[in-house]
Amino acid sequence: MSLKVFVIAGEVSGDKLGGALMAGLKSLTAVDFTGVGGPLMEEQGLNSRFPMSELSLMGIVEILPKYRDLKKRIRETADAIIAEKPDVLITIDSPDFCLRVARLVKAASDTRTIHYVAPTVWAWRPGRAEKMAKHIDHVLALFPFEPPFMEEAGMTCDFVGHPVVTETQATDAEAAEFRAAHGLTDAPVILALPGSRRGEVSRLADRFGEALDKVLQVRPDARIVIPCAAPVYDLVQQQTRGWSGDPILLAPDDPGKLTAFKAADVALAASGTVSLELAAAQTAMVIAYDMAWLSRAIISRMLKIDTVTLVNLVSETRAVPEFIGKDCEPGKIAGSLLTTLAEPAGQMEAMSLTMERLGAGGEPPGLRAAKSVLGQLK
Repeated sequence: MSLKVFVIAGEVSGDKLGGALMAGLKSLTAVDFTGVGGPLMEEQGLNSRFPMSELSLMGIVEILPKYRDLKKRIRETADAIIAEKPDVLITIDSPDFCLRVARLVKAASDTRTIHYVAPTVWAWRPGRAEKMAKHIDHVLALFPFEPPFMEEAGMTCDFVGHPVVTETQATDAEAAEFRAAHGLTDAPVILALPGSRRGEVSRLADRFGEALDKVLQVRPDARIVIPCAAPVYDLVQQQTRGWSGDPILLAPDDPGKLTAFKAADVALAASGTVSLELAAAQTAMVIAYDMAWLSRAIISRMLKIDTVTLVNLVSETRAVPEFIGKDCEPGKIAGSLLTTLAEPAGQMEAMSLTMERLGAGGEPPGLRAAKSVLGQLK
């Protein structure tokens, strides 16, 4: 008899996690899937009940016009789970949708509930874990320091590894080809990564441009490469038009985007998962980030940590310099970029340790997650 799994993902990153988890489950047992997901989950046999894209716009501005439709989807998804009585409900990230569905399901059934991607209660708003524990039984965590926070709130939790450790990295030869193709030869290459959301790019692009201009005044031989995320490609083109140094923009579908990470000598990046991608490529970095002034004022009072850079958190070092909030100033950023460009080796040990702690060299995270799920159903 096949295991019945109802699985929900609402974003591209969740679809990736879901696809790997489903592949892991299929390798271990007979399983039937139903739920909501994207193309990677559909490749593993999911017939999505409705397009995952309906759940991908979860910001306040995007969600207000769709609020009624979203509530309807939450209710009909919960009703479907209650009617189908799966052996387990697995929700993947997208808490605004997924946890609301789980709450309704738990109120009407004893379905086992598992949530993939722990909330960042170690950084801010610790009360989220206690609320989640009312309708989530078990959590699959991406970071090794997260299980104690979930367990303290009343849920079981397994660290299953981060998907960044499974991503294919460019070789030195491919990096050399990338440099040659773009006429970079022996020039210092600086990646600029001002974010994947429009608000981030709008806030950071001018400051990144000013910082890089100051770097180019000292190192006029340096070249700037900007790999662009699909949602912000047009905005990045517009915002970087006045940057010094004739930067090279890589379109979202450019096959050289991943190779650029390996080919770069240093990166200036917005805070986020990109720091792990740079660490996987062994590319030294400087992190800079700011937000709307009101958000900055509120969040700065709520933060429980002294660094927001994931490499620093996972490695338990402060090897990666960061300039957050009021410190996100072009002069400070430029000085740190020049120092890091001159001495990138100072970050290498922390980046290697980060990848090791996230599961590099071990079982793939999707398989570890699958084993954790089955362990909860014994």
